[in-house]
Amino acid sequence: MQSLSLLPNSRRAESNHPAAQRIAPLATVPLFFKLEGKKVLVAGGSEAAAWKVELLTAAGARVHLYAERLDSGFRPLLRDSTRPGRIVWHRQAWKDESFCGAAVAIGDIAGDDEADAFCRAAKASGVPVNIIDKPEYCAFQFGSIVNRSPVVIGISSDGSSPILAQAIRRRIETLIPPSLANWARIAKALRGQVSGRLTSKRQRRWFWEQFSSLAFGVPPGPNTEETLLAEIQRKSRAQGPEFGQVTLVGAGPGDAEFLTLKAVRALQSADIILHDNLVSDEVLELARREAKRMLVGKRGGRESCRQEDINEMMAKLAKAGKNIVRLKSGDPMVFGRAGEEIEWLQDQGICVSTVPGITAAAAMASALGISLTHRDHARSLRFVTGHSRKGMLPDDIDWRAVADPKTTTVFYMGRGTAAQISETLIDNDMDPATPVVACAGLSRATQKTWFGNLEKLGAGVQALLTDEPVLIGVGSVFGLQERDCRIPGSNAKTRISAGL
Repeated sequence: MQSLSLLPNSRRAESNHPAAQRIAPLATVPLFFKLEGKKVLVAGGSEAAAWKVELLTAAGARVHLYAERLDSGFRPLLRDSTRPGRIVWHRQAWKDESFCGAAVAIGDIAGDDEADAFCRAAKASGVPVNIIDKPEYCAFQFGSIVNRSPVVIGISSDGSSPILAQAIRRRIETLIPPSLANWARIAKALRGQVSGRLTSKRQRRWFWEQFSSLAFGVPPGPNTEETLLAEIQRKSRAQGPEFGQVTLVGAGPGDAEFLTLKAVRALQSADIILHDNLVSDEVLELARREAKRMLVGKRGGRESCRQEDINEMMAKLAKAGKNIVRLKSGDPMVFGRAGEEIEWLQDQGICVSTVPGITAAAAMASALGISLTHRDHARSLRFVTGHSRKGMLPDDIDWRAVADPKTTTVFYMGRGTAAQISETLIDNDMDPATPVVACAGLSRATQKTWFGNLEKLGAGVQALLTDEPVLIGVGSVFGLQERDCRIPGSNAKTRISAGL
């Protein structure tokens, strides 16, 4: 049996060590301070200092404020009856001894000399320091915050663009429901019960995955906690072997932003990810850090894992209780051999589900700005495989129907058979001048596109100079696009030719 873990020339080999997952360089490490009941020194009486004091007292800190005068922004804070004794106002400038016992120190200081002195005094006392709007003096930074306490999300741009960080915060605010705070409080209350009653790691993960799905749905009701407790008890009494499950996930054409939310959740809950060669590093980066990644690449003309070996590996791992994600480029249900894998797993008694992905034809239409079913040009849309199991053009296709001039046809994996596709369609009375397009590396920085006509398709595909899978579109809709196209999200032009 061929090894599934180390294919030749693989840059993404299997590893049990989390460090091998290649965390990208970080400008800062996100840390969260526990400040309940702890002393924090704040120097300055400005509006900016008032905002920091409000933030710190919300976290339960005892703020010692050093300023001779305070801006009007402090008035509501000093009158706030919900935070009695949280702010001690010292009507004087700070001194070296002011840092004694402080957990952190924040200063709103205009002059560089005083800022430098404040920073040195803090460091001498072993206190982390932040000078507002002076990053060169800061040992830590404040980020933009999404508050769903006890869930708190911090966003930092490392000072490069606070406005960008705020824009990211606004985007996250729209994705995270306010009710998540209540769900998080319920999670905190149930944590002991889950750990005590669900003895296996798989049982606990199963519960928290179900819980997390609920948390992004409707707000919790008055009996939610009791219902969840009953579910914990039911699960703890379950008998018999605990099989894992397999989820077939569509990774889309390559751009990680094309992933569905459900696909991201599947990647975040996987124990093991069996991924194709075409899955991009950007997509894999969204997986759970602890998940083991195994390359089971299948590429035409290259050494590949046998489908039978992949099937057996999935079944073996699932029977060992692992949660498997079978990550496939594009959509697993479109020329992705999903049918064979689903049948095999079901015969083995293993639960299998699918998460659709953006198929290459849809990605091509989006990248080129072309409607595949433009009502003035096409009455139907066909997806056709460009090669059979033997690697040749399939001989059981109704080519007369494919040659219908009112149909848009997209051939998958047509790099090696492009010339045959052209000849066969022309032999079946399709106009040699029919517009066609050939694409490789869709949605990636390496995207290449050729426009031309059916008669020149074979030479056009060769002109792409690529060993990646090639998608071929045939139909009058492709005559609508004769200008330069741009790859979404970049300034790089796709490679386009009107002919050869």
